[in-house]
Amino acid sequence: MGFSRLFGTTARYGVDYFSRARTDKIEPHEYIEDDSPDELNAADSKYSYWLKEHPSALRAFQGIMKAAVGKQIVIFLDYDGTLTPIVDEPDRAFMSDAMRSAVGEVAKHFPTAIISGRSRNKVYQFVKLDEVYYAGSHGMDIMGPPTKLKSYSYEGKYHTNALDKKGDELSIFQPAKEFLPAIQEILDKMQKGTSDIEGVLIEDNGFCISVHYRHVAQVDYGPLEKKVLSVLAGYPRFHLTRGKKVLEIRPSIQWNKGNALAYLLDTLGFASSSRVLPIYIGDDRTDEDAFKVLRRRGVGYPIIVSSAPRDTLALCSLQDPSEVLSFLIRLARWVSS
Repeated sequence: MGFSRLFGTTARYGVDYFSRARTDKIEPHEYIEDDSPDELNAADSKYSYWLKEHPSALRAFQGIMKAAVGKQIVIFLDYDGTLTPIVDEPDRAFMSDAMRSAVGEVAKHFPTAIISGRSRNKVYQFVKLDEVYYAGSHGMDIMGPPTKLKSYSYEGKYHTNALDKKGDELSIFQPAKEFLPAIQEILDKMQKGTSDIEGVLIEDNGFCISVHYRHVAQVDYGPLEKKVLSVLAGYPRFHLTRGKKVLEIRPSIQWNKGNALAYLLDTLGFASSSRVLPIYIGDDRTDEDAFKVLRRRGVGYPIIVSSAPRDTLALCSLQDPSEVLSFLIRLARWVSS
């Protein structure tokens, strides 16, 4: 299924814009209290039932590999909460050597991309693997390995050429590039406007801005939200979304992790191919956009990383990054066997 059919774009190279700024529902600041034994038992029961609908990708591994026979596997990975545990300090979300080795080994055999809400440069600094495709800012900033990305559907004004450290040419795709001046304005206002709230962390993710409130006191969350919305009100071409203890400001264009997945499949020559088996592993609400693309294509395996039941379009699940590591190791061994 082509990109224009899937997302309803109106121009060959264009990116659709939302008609107005949009603000997703913001839920109250949440604090987790210790659960009673009865609550824990009930939670375990719900999780067991949920696993029947979203079985472990480790237990389903042989079935997944059976479906991969005769097809090109393509791996898509989120970063935070998938390749590394969620940490209190975003700048310290370091990847383990074991995970880096596993991702690198998988990338030797299959096209592999990391699609993150983080800035592309920051994710690369964490991962440090040149053979991987990097899609930062929820896919609004994409760069591939030292080979030029080729896409018949996405050529034109969103691409720029660059050289890697070895002098090899590559292509960078940035569908929201025109928003950069406004993003810098918003970043400056957000930093100044929230400077009196203890614990808030404003992260510049290139084409989106993350307002982390993990260390913000419950009493201060309301005022923080009001200040964020106040700044956003002056920029109708941007909208607000919510992640795990984070509010994110993004350009209002029809572009997300699902679009990034479709773009990367296109650049690899699999836009409408039945010879491909995409596997996408992610833990966040934003990864559901990519899951939706795979479900609509009717091919591949969306895998949610979660140790608790939750609404998801994923077919399979993994509990945490340690299980993601196990899955990637098994995948690398499978192709080598």
